[in-house]
Amino acid sequence: MTQSPTSRWSPWTLHGDGRQVRPGDVVAPDERLSWPRTVGVGVQHVVAMFGATFTVPLITGFPPATTLLFSGLGTLLFLLITGNRLPSYLGSSFAFIAPVLAAKTDGGIGAALGGIVVAGVALALVGVVVQVAGSRWIDALMPPVVTGAIVMLIGLNLAPVAWDGGGAGTGVKAQPLIAVVTLVAILLTTVLFRGFVARLSILVGVVVGWVLAALTGNLDQQAVRGLRQAAWVGFPEFHTPSFDARAVVLVIPVILVLIAENAGHVKAVAAMTGRNLDRDMGRALLGDGVATVLAGSGGGSGTTTYAENIGVMAATRVYSTAAYWIAGGTAILLGLCPKFGALILTVPAGVLGGATTALYGLIAILGARIWIESRVDFHDPINLFTAAVAVIIGAANYTLTAGDLSFNGIALGTAAALIIYHGMRLIARLRGTTPESRQSPDPEL
Repeated sequence: MTQSPTSRWSPWTLHGDGRQVRPGDVVAPDERLSWPRTVGVGVQHVVAMFGATFTVPLITGFPPATTLLFSGLGTLLFLLITGNRLPSYLGSSFAFIAPVLAAKTDGGIGAALGGIVVAGVALALVGVVVQVAGSRWIDALMPPVVTGAIVMLIGLNLAPVAWDGGGAGTGVKAQPLIAVVTLVAILLTTVLFRGFVARLSILVGVVVGWVLAALTGNLDQQAVRGLRQAAWVGFPEFHTPSFDARAVVLVIPVILVLIAENAGHVKAVAAMTGRNLDRDMGRALLGDGVATVLAGSGGGSGTTTYAENIGVMAATRVYSTAAYWIAGGTAILLGLCPKFGALILTVPAGVLGGATTALYGLIAILGARIWIESRVDFHDPINLFTAAVAVIIGAANYTLTAGDLSFNGIALGTAAALIIYHGMRLIARLRGTTPESRQSPDPEL
């Protein structure tokens, strides 16, 4: 495909005539379509990430508009740090939900933000190490059986939040009918529609649930008054972090999930674009870490690269980073609209409960998907015990208190997965009891 040059200042070349993508072609990261079409794709990326990104602050009690603003700013930072080579959107990470809720209970929103900032710094440092030393050690530290277990235990650990909002009465239990209707709308949207609309099933379900709540008088009237009084243009609500050791201990294990997510997304984009992006793995982790630090410093949720937007790229075959600059800018503009943020705050408890029932379940099943796609061998007892123990610790939310520090199910389950896998593997090698060493040419031995 012949590429047409653009103006000298532009980092992108025009793909073909800028109007269409021929069968078998893709729009590469350093290419773009015409600007009107690029704007359209960029706005589509905002819609794709929106349902998940605004759900996280609703659950954690963070200002939604603030989170949206920092997701846009974080995306632009990510593009700069990765040299405009990695098309990705940074949205709110669900991995932060459980530890942030626990940290908020102990020390308020400031302590939770402090934990997010420290996690971002740690992730950025990992990114620097990976950029210098390479990414193979990540695969060695967190093989698929460990990564899948960590992702699954996070989803299962969140299950009580879907039912009762972690004891806050903001889940299915509060408004069961609205929750069921929301969940059914999500499921039906997934199978009744095709393509892009099906990808918006969470957002559609939330809208349906909200409308039902409005018609039945189940909206929070205080939130509705806040919507009426909110200005159309203005800065969102900012918060400053405070640093508490307990909150940091609760939140810091999340970086293991962020490392796995970023690594997986980089490899997915590399496969779709036909480019080797391993050299940019460290930059991706650094970019996500810096974006998370920025968000935590002002009241936003921790960020991660979004699979939803990778799905949009796969559907459109447009991998242009220009579209992500548009998406980041659009999110910033929405974050600077208090009226929009106030509208999100009117979403009732039952709607959140119905949506999170699906979302948390999807997180848990994603762990199983990692095992399946990586062909994890569960005939190996080391893999079997690694997953079994870690998942139960996370699902039951085992808690360990040591002085002023408290370790919840996600932290303990993550530690268990790493220690059990590497500990058992080391002992088995020393004792010669690995599956390979037990193999014998005599079938009766």
